[in-house]
Amino acid sequence: MKLEGIRVLDLSAFLPGPHMTMMLADHGADVIMVEPANGVGEPTRVIGYRDAEDVSVWFRNIARGKRSLKINLKDEGGRRLFHELVKTADVLVEAFRPGVVDRLGVDYGTLSGLNPRLVYCSISAFGQDGPLRDKPAHDLAVQAAAGLLALNRGLEDDKPAAPNVPAADAIASLMAASAILMALLGRERTGRGDYIDLSMYDALLAWTPNVTGPVFGDNAHPEPKTMRSFGGAAMNHIYETADGEFLVLGGSEVKFARNLLTALGRLDLLPYAEIEPGPEQEPLRAFFKERFAEHPRAHWESFLKPVDCCWAIVRSLKDAFEDPHTLHRRMLLTDARGNRHIGPPIKYADEPARPDLEIPEYGEHSIGIGRSLGIGEETLNCWRDRGVI
Repeated sequence: MKLEGIRVLDLSAFLPGPHMTMMLADHGADVIMVEPANGVGEPTRVIGYRDAEDVSVWFRNIARGKRSLKINLKDEGGRRLFHELVKTADVLVEAFRPGVVDRLGVDYGTLSGLNPRLVYCSISAFGQDGPLRDKPAHDLAVQAAAGLLALNRGLEDDKPAAPNVPAADAIASLMAASAILMALLGRERTGRGDYIDLSMYDALLAWTPNVTGPVFGDNAHPEPKTMRSFGGAAMNHIYETADGEFLVLGGSEVKFARNLLTALGRLDLLPYAEIEPGPEQEPLRAFFKERFAEHPRAHWESFLKPVDCCWAIVRSLKDAFEDPHTLHRRMLLTDARGNRHIGPPIKYADEPARPDLEIPEYGEHSIGIGRSLGIGEETLNCWRDRGVI
């Protein structure tokens, strides 16, 4: 696999860091979850829905294939063990609030002195510097601060709604993976690692090229209901069917509008699809709204199947995971005990992912990791008895 021989120390929690490091583990990296010796460890061990084995579904889908090191980094012995472990690592990921790693003695300056080849990635809400540096925030607050939540305003009530995908977490995860892999590639040339300051806020802003038109073009606030991506385009819109279900048209290219309007017998409305999204497209939106409300979902699924345009039925996440295409793409995996896992999305031809569907018990590998570093049995037992590991 692509990442065999790469050791990753993951001090992060919740979603951005752990999800990203699980993707690395799926492709062969040796990922060690560095969990605090607080009796709980990774917080998602005890958050949310449980499966048949009384394991958090969230935890199962961010922790597979990893090892667990329970450790108290505030203890001198814990820091000693961790510093020895850092000497063997390629990557470290942390998501503490800025300044915490300095107090724990696991900051980049200290650790790069022990291992100059270390790639060190800090994931935080707003970055390691700037006016918002010390402001605590999770995904929703970051989306609000970055202007993304305001783009999620309802077309009828003009009020922002809670997002259904934690975009700040997800995009930060993707950006962190890209940054780490670039740093590892650069290390092959220079022999040195690097420090990555990955801000969830920055990551969100970086993903807005398609919606910054009003901001950069007119120095104006975006009005979502008039914009191409959020309702202003008749061919990129949500419509209700006669039985209270919903379908979307999701491609505003004129060729798709021509195909659909031909099938519906209203090619005369094509000029509305050829103009810029906004109020001027209202006659076409009104037509689609009225026409799709005439028949139930099943009718439209049958009608639209042969039409070359972008459309989809709005279905539940459960429906999506049970779809034959999902199963074909191996995006739903089942372990030997029947527990379900989200499959790896990165599919290499020569070295595909081989996800290990086992998850670690809290602190399961602490003693073994200590032994591998040459720390004596007596010392390890003493640390275990004191709750250091």
